[in-house]
Amino acid sequence: MNSTPKGDLRGRVSAGRQASLLLQHYYRYVRLMRLDKPIGIWLLLWPTLWALWIVSAGHPDQKMFLIFVVGTIVVRSAGCVINDLADRKIDPHVARTAHRPLATGAVTPAEALLLFFALMLIALGLVLSLNRLTLLLALGGAAVTVLYPFTKRFMSTPQFVLGVAFAWGVPMAFAATLGDVPRLGWLLFLSAVIWVIVYDTQYAMTDRVDDLKVGIRSTAILFGDLDRLFIAGLQLLLLASLVLVGHSAQLGVWFYGGLGAAAAFSLYQTYLIKDRDGGQCFRAFLNNAWLGGAVFCGIALDYLFRG
Repeated sequence: MNSTPKGDLRGRVSAGRQASLLLQHYYRYVRLMRLDKPIGIWLLLWPTLWALWIVSAGHPDQKMFLIFVVGTIVVRSAGCVINDLADRKIDPHVARTAHRPLATGAVTPAEALLLFFALMLIALGLVLSLNRLTLLLALGGAAVTVLYPFTKRFMSTPQFVLGVAFAWGVPMAFAATLGDVPRLGWLLFLSAVIWVIVYDTQYAMTDRVDDLKVGIRSTAILFGDLDRLFIAGLQLLLLASLVLVGHSAQLGVWFYGGLGAAAAFSLYQTYLIKDRDGGQCFRAFLNNAWLGGAVFCGIALDYLFRG
């Protein structure tokens, strides 16, 4: 005979149901911040880590490391929120974005705006412990983050603006460590901007048909039938600029080994987008997380094995 009182059983079921509803309630915000899709975090984080390791000669300050890693996650989340807020009337008409929380009404614009400001306040709190130049750069980066979603309406190259936003951690890392951004920092920043244009063009290729219908602009549309050629050219420019970074930072064989792996990933991406299939273009975009990781491993190993 079951000795469990029926009231206790009902109570447990009710508590389980409440917990499930509570989880669903807050998971809307997880999806809005795209924390369930960490690819954007990696793409934003890799250039920042390149910069932190180079500026510190392979020994970044622990506090600085934590601030930049947490800050990257927070700012990327805020960027996703403001992007979806700006695109909430467009996303329902694009197959890939139709199920986003703002597009479906699962999250209201007021909730999204409140979440955005909360995230930006957290980001501000993190940089307040750094020097004045880093704080000023952070404020500039925040302005670019807010501006980007709206550039897709009037600029044929919004990927350039996104590149600046995603690469902004590079000059910030140099400024936080040195109190200045030397030529090497800006060269690495330029490399990161080029890389963002490459992978976001691949990303935009997946939505090109829908974007043309709703009036969204992108480099994928601008390049047209020359899209693959332009991407290949930008990939070569990325690798060449990173060679200059390696030369300026006096990096050695491990770094160039990492660049070799990055070149192999670039070739693989070229293969994936050869037929302009949306799914394959998206796979090429995702593959950039490995490319950025290869460059970082090259940098980290080069400093690790120095005599």
